Amino acid sequence: MTEMVYGTVPVKGGEPVLPKWWRTVDKWALSCILMLFGMGILLGLAASPPLAERNGLTPFHYVQRQAFFGGLAMIAMFLTSMMTPLMVRRLAVIGFLVTFVALAMLPFFGTDFGKGAVRWYSLGFASLQPSEFLKPMFVIASAWMMAAGQELGGPPGRLYSFVLCFAIVMMLAVQPDFGQAALVLFGWGVMWFVGGAPMMLLVGLAGLVVMGGMLAYNSSEHFARRIDGFLSPDVDPTTQLGYATNAIREGGFFGVGVGEGQVKWSLPDAHTDFIIAVAAEEYGLVMVLAILALYATIVVRSFIRLMRERDPFIRLAGTGLAAMFGVQAMINMGVAVRLLPAKGMTLPFVSYGGSSLIAGGIAVGMLLAFTRARPQGEIGDILRGRRQA
Repeated sequence: MTEMVYGTVPVKGGEPVLPKWWRTVDKWALSCILMLFGMGILLGLAASPPLAERNGLTPFHYVQRQAFFGGLAMIAMFLTSMMTPLMVRRLAVIGFLVTFVALAMLPFFGTDFGKGAVRWYSLGFASLQPSEFLKPMFVIASAWMMAAGQELGGPPGRLYSFVLCFAIVMMLAVQPDFGQAALVLFGWGVMWFVGGAPMMLLVGLAGLVVMGGMLAYNSSEHFARRIDGFLSPDVDPTTQLGYATNAIREGGFFGVGVGEGQVKWSLPDAHTDFIIAVAAEEYGLVMVLAILALYATIVVRSFIRLMRERDPFIRLAGTGLAAMFGVQAMINMGVAVRLLPAKGMTLPFVSYGGSSLIAGGIAVGMLLAFTRARPQGEIGDILRGRRQA
């Protein structure tokens, strides 16, 4: 009877975890994620040998490391996507506490690896960037607070999440890492909007962001230099943006050919922040459009499935994860084509980076867990039932 009323997805009693997961997971989104990872390995084969040669390593040293960390990321993604929303929330809350403390301790125990920003812990065999792991954990912890605040007699969840968001943004700005700070603030703002925040508060928040940007411009030489470079009508051809712009122009529609690109020999971050420039030069606009389509498919399908979700926590957390995932990809590609100021941000699952890959695997695993089909009535069913009553 319940199934007739709510239109639920049938659940087989005692069904094994793996068949149940395969039946309920979003296979389109999962396939797109796997294809992005495959493209990352393909582009790594082109982009990383020059860097390995400069550092006196074997030609495919960085590709092998990317495959290793990517394998760990895929394992983390599959395991996380098999969890229930309750298990994901518990994991995220514990993970948030750990990563928040790790981020706070960076000024004392972190390192900048000569890049001018203290963002990493050096582990000897690898490095760890806490902000990459903090992002998905913070989204879910905030969604939990906001959802709890919507209940009668619930805590002021939006206020608590705002205080945490402000603290994280300030710690990231101190590093400095304005790109990650903007991404965290954006993810929180999207959840706040979806949770029913008044429009005037959103306008006020936008005003605060503008004021914060002006303050950062006047007080941070690092920030001001990047903004000035972005606003300048001329691009220095010897800068990373200059090399990337020229590579994209040279690639045209179909690219110059596999292995024939030259930008990878000039760009120090060709395998990370500017991997899309390598794709555009060697494979052309066709490859770039394919990558854009994969990201768009993941985000749009996640939003569509979340629109049917009744649980406010799942809806908020999934929306925040999907929005943050899509915007990070947009920022990375926007920087390469000079639509946005330069930021040190990777392209999810395509760029090289252990922390980025593993944290990305955990994040999309959580998103897949939230978008799995569950026995429930959709919001539209409930609203139609109320109108009929």
